[in-house]
Parts: sequence; C-alpha cells; structure tokens
Amino acid sequence: MDGAGSCNACGAHGTALMKLSLGKDFFGRPYDRLSPSTDQSPKWYCEPCSMLKNLQRDLRDIRVEFDKMSSGQSSAFSHEDERQRAQLRLREIAAIAEGRQGESPLLNRSDVQQLIDRFHACT
Repeated sequence: MDGAGSCNACGAHGTALMKLSLGKDFFGRPYDRLSPSTDQSPKWYCEPCSMLKNLQRDLRDIRVEFDKMSSGQSSAFSHEDERQRAQLRLREIAAIAEGRQGESPLLNRSDVQQLIDRFHACT
C-alpha cells in the first residue's frame, strides 16, 4: 500500500493506494505483474477502484476463454461448471456495474452486457 500520489483510475488523492500485481486470475491461474519486463509503468488504485480492477480482470479472463471456446480452441469452458461459474460472475459484475453512479474507466457496462448476450446466444 502506498499513500502518495493519486489513483490511476479515478484520480483520488490522499487515500491509501494499492498496486495489483500478484494473484490468480478468475480460473485460478497465477499471474505476476511484478517482473520488470511486464510492469514498466505500475498502476496504483484506491480501494473502490482496486475492486473494479479485479472485476475488469475477471471480465477479461472470461472473455478470453469465451473467445477460445467460440473459435474451437481448448478452453476452460470445456467444463460445464466453469462456464456456469463464469456466467454467474458476469451477472455479479453486471449488477455491480449497474449499481454504480457514473461510468468507470475500468468497467464498461456495455462490455459486460455484450459478453452476457454472447453467452446467451451460445447456449
């Protein structure tokens, strides 16, 4: 956590900032953004924006797997339970996005709805 600077998403000043660099993606795969080759300009987020950044990452991970499945590639969605879990997560993300006032640079409501619609068209 860092107290200096401003949130790279909303511009908030004077609040604790977090750098989201290590963890697991929606499907449990590890990611590391700390290595110098991939983290040349780290981003720092306030608490509300770090939550949105996590939702954004889940949305991206789900979209990538959906695109793989749609193109006939091997995908985490070859397991029905993963597909159902992703659809539930998309509904959660949509509900959070709808409940927020104003648009966020991290989470676009129409992107979420578009992916939900693609899932419905596929099932």
